[in-house]
Amino acid sequence: MDVLTEGIELSHADLALLAELAKGVTVDRVGRRLDISGRTVRRRLRGICDRIGVATAIEAVAWAARRQLI
Repeated sequence: MDVLTEGIELSHADLALLAELAKGVTVDRVGRRLDISGRTVRRRLRGICDRIGVATAIEAVAWAARRQLI
């Protein structure tokens, strides 16, 4: 099931990725925790940023936190 906010759809996996980053976990460690490569984490993060219209991972985390999604 996906979360729809302001016409933007984020999956629970996307939110889990952002939540881990919000805790200060590195991209490579997020990958290990989610059992995916660091490169996959970066690619998914780029897709999230593109969908929500922000430029950086920090902005993506702040965007999700302001909307109380993480």
